[in-house]
Amino acid sequence: QEQLAESGGGSVQAGGSLRLSCAASGYTYSYYYMAWFRQAPGKEREGVAAIDRDGSATYADSVKGRSTISQDNAKKTLYLQMNSLKPEDTAMYYCVASPNRVCSGGYCFSEENFATWGQGTQVTDSS
Repeated sequence: QEQLAESGGGSVQAGGSLRLSCAASGYTYSYYYMAWFRQAPGKEREGVAAIDRDGSATYADSVKGRSTISQDNAKKTLYLQMNSLKPEDTAMYYCVASPNRVCSGGYCFSEENFATWGQGTQVTDSS
């Protein structure tokens, strides 16, 4: 059974940094796309960053310039480095994966395209 397990969340002051990790297991093929979504209290879930198997990345405007998505294919692990954290970054962060292409018209964050989801890791502003 395919599983994604997030880690690295925590309580961080505004301006601080955090690196989220997502370990994939139980699958025998490489995902074509992996991404991070987040959901803040009282808000809709939104895509944050996505990366394809070749390393091409795309970011939501809300995190562009402050975050870097990367992957270690040998370790089957996805990362999200978040810098200059803001109070509005407080959310549950989810790792997602798809064996297929997910971008259409330059947009890569349609939830229905990602079949595999992790349980989430919480990021909280402690300011």
